[in-house]
Amino acid sequence: MAMQALAPWACDPAQTRGRRFAEVAAPTRSDHQRDRDRIVHSSAFRRLVYKTQVFLNHEGDLFRTRLTHSLEVAQLGRSIARPLGLNEDLVEAICLAHDLGHTPFGHAGQDMLNACMRPWGGFEHNLQSLRVVDQLEERYPEFDGLNLTFEAREGILKHCSQANAQKLEAQEPGGVAARFLQGGQPSLEAQLCNLADAIAYNAHDVDDGLRSGYLTWEQLLTVPLVARYHAQALAQHPQMAQAEYQRRLLYETIRRMLSDQVYDVIATTRQRIATAGVDSVAAVRAHPDKLVAFSADMAKESQALKQFLFRNLYRHAEVTQTMDHAQTVVQDLFSLYLAHPQEMKPRHAAKAQAAASEAGRARAVADFVAGMTDRYAAHEHERLTGKRLLV
Repeated sequence: MAMQALAPWACDPAQTRGRRFAEVAAPTRSDHQRDRDRIVHSSAFRRLVYKTQVFLNHEGDLFRTRLTHSLEVAQLGRSIARPLGLNEDLVEAICLAHDLGHTPFGHAGQDMLNACMRPWGGFEHNLQSLRVVDQLEERYPEFDGLNLTFEAREGILKHCSQANAQKLEAQEPGGVAARFLQGGQPSLEAQLCNLADAIAYNAHDVDDGLRSGYLTWEQLLTVPLVARYHAQALAQHPQMAQAEYQRRLLYETIRRMLSDQVYDVIATTRQRIATAGVDSVAAVRAHPDKLVAFSADMAKESQALKQFLFRNLYRHAEVTQTMDHAQTVVQDLFSLYLAHPQEMKPRHAAKAQAAASEAGRARAVADFVAGMTDRYAAHEHERLTGKRLLV
């Protein structure tokens, strides 16, 4: 099979900055294909199937989880990458790995774990995703983590506080955190994954919101981005106004919305690359602005949809009540394990007990809690407290 033709601004796997631990190249796969395969086979990736996107796993079989979300992000990423001549394998690897460090119970769990860890540097799920692939996966005899390439690790670390960037830079001078201290941009592949993430969750949260009954068509049609494609779908297929076609109408609306956003990103990014005159990955990194982007109009409409979902779905009374319980679970588990590390699984207990400082002990507890699935966290909470809050 012929290799994909890459544009001069794409990350060429033959020119990778390499892995932290040198390895012999695979005979049939590029380095970024190997990154992707390691991610797919990791324990952290499998656990995403039972981690919340918006709705807890037990609330319905068809709601998105972190795993299905990551797959949808990867699909959108590859759809955009190919017309731009970007490295599809690298895009797929970053998209599949971007949420590996996410806690159980979605952003509610992340916010509570951050609050619990505040005395010891806080908790950032992007930094935790990097920690998973660099340290916490235990699969290989020669090293901890998955030993991914620099380019994959750079894309996984989408955001990073100054304090954490300084710590990472001290451990890896000129490494994946350098741009947060010195300025500059990540690769176009990394930029693309960040935007594909936003496109995916806006679209699938509309679907899940309607499926749950927490959103109505009447509400959604106040959002220009949804209303436009809803009207287009009905104009072309008027029979979908009938009640029995409502699911098809939703899918057609979302399909059109996704397609136009993908085409918008491709066209806008091509124009921005041409205007910037970049002709290499180094030029992309040195450019003052991100080059993968929506047009101004699409960015405005996408942001309006995001704000609508925040107000009407993520802050819906039923969702927030469930997430309040979820935060109690995370807070209680963290406190209990910190006081009684022997209650964790043996290898995690050993790490906490061997820690040289309170901060190290707390980080070992945070690693254990962050790696939990929703249902394991709920079951552990019931075991330790006797309270059944979520299942």
